[in-house]
Amino acid sequence: MIIDWHTHVHPPKERDRSFWRGRCPATIENVLALHEQAQLDLSVISSAGHYLRQFSRAEAVPVVRESNEYMASLRDRHQDKIVALATSIPGGGDAHLRELERAVTQDGLRGVLISSSHRGAYPDDDDARAFFALAATLDIPVFVHPPSVGFGEERMGDYRLASSVGRPFDNCLALARLIVRGIFEDFPTLKLVGSHLGGGICEIIGRMDYAYELGEEAFFLGSYEPMRITRKPGDYLKMMYFDTVSYHAPAVECAIKTIGADRLLFGTDSPMLLALKQQGLDLIQALDLDQASKRKILGGTAKMLLKV
Repeated sequence: MIIDWHTHVHPPKERDRSFWRGRCPATIENVLALHEQAQLDLSVISSAGHYLRQFSRAEAVPVVRESNEYMASLRDRHQDKIVALATSIPGGGDAHLRELERAVTQDGLRGVLISSSHRGAYPDDDDARAFFALAATLDIPVFVHPPSVGFGEERMGDYRLASSVGRPFDNCLALARLIVRGIFEDFPTLKLVGSHLGGGICEIIGRMDYAYELGEEAFFLGSYEPMRITRKPGDYLKMMYFDTVSYHAPAVECAIKTIGADRLLFGTDSPMLLALKQQGLDLIQALDLDQASKRKILGGTAKMLLKV
């Protein structure tokens, strides 16, 4: 079974914005066409949520509900091909929590996408703890996906650096903060999935480990308080999952060596960029792995997380 964990469909109001010049790639038609071309078994659709940046948390509640209901309606029309995720804002408060619970228990959405940051707030903030408690109780995967632009926006406005560099950076920062702020200490059963191979966190985890392990010797690097973890960050990293969206085989191989093949989920992020669907699949097929490991990456682990 081949499951593409990472495909996007924009809700109608976002799709119809003038920004897209009538050519928004994130449509269910594109998902299904690429699905057939690549001969997939399931495509997991989510709203990337980039448009939420323009809304406050309170303003976003009806927008999120409309998006969740739209995802559910697409799933209903294509149940043999589509699994759908909800969207939420972790620190959004009770209204967002109620909407997430409704989307999962009533609409049957199989997980939730959150942005690695929303208007400067990150998911490790204290007001987001209730969100993770709910996700753990619902036993759903939480897919951490970057916003349109995170920190450092002032240097990423040209050369498409916001997409190629800025989004992975924001994702990496969010995952790192979730680790050191004790998300797995508080919720050890949480199923956390980082998009884009975790934004490079596998390459810098050694630096996170020494920052923790060297203690007072590293005083000049800054404070490590309040202490929220009982093990080195690399141990918690192995409790996460990542999708394989990177388009660079050595990066995928690094993640396999760091967290294991059974923690990776095949994904393409196509759509958005349509031409990258087959490239993403070919990359996994070409890896020098045993067939059991490839089966886990291509669909086995996603099947387990999504309960399909």
